[in-house]
Amino acid sequence: MLAYVFWHRPSPGAAVEAYERDQYRLHRSLAARPPEGFGGSVCFRAPFLEWLGDGSDGYEDWYLVDDWGALGVLRQAAVAAGHHTAHDAAARHAGAGAGGVYRLSEGCASFDDVTLAVWVTVAREHPEDAVASLLLGDGLDRRRSGLWRRELALGPAPEYCVLGDAVPAGVQEGRLPAGWTAERRDREPIPAPV
Repeated sequence: MLAYVFWHRPSPGAAVEAYERDQYRLHRSLAARPPEGFGGSVCFRAPFLEWLGDGSDGYEDWYLVDDWGALGVLRQAAVAAGHHTAHDAAARHAGAGAGGVYRLSEGCASFDDVTLAVWVTVAREHPEDAVASLLLGDGLDRRRSGLWRRELALGPAPEYCVLGDAVPAGVQEGRLPAGWTAERRDREPIPAPV
């Protein structure tokens, strides 16, 4: 299972309510007519997105796909007939954005109970220790949370993410290898428009 993760924020002057409404409609459109290999998506409100430059609040989209081929299908489908109008409305007032592709290392790929993301950055001067990366999932509730590892960077983004409803022991202070950092960020799905 892969996830295309896209961080974004509205352009200056864009109305937040309209921006969220258009984001919601895009995700609803994909759910109503899912492309082949698509496993669902969500748009979270995401406070303090430091890798978008200034660290201000924004949004974090997760698009689940079966594999690399399905990622290409999703890219084509999002701008094709059936989703084109919703995609263009969502993109019309978008400002800064960055993305990445992550692979599920362990746990589940579900958005049902997600209330937080823990982003783990690997020390640059220290080669990654495969054993250390395996320990990140220690204490992970595999029925409610997932450990994701970056496969492709499309901008600055951390190497790992625990997405779920609790911080597992493996990413808590004192458990990470020297120079590695873990940042907890609350997540809330954008609500349905009223």
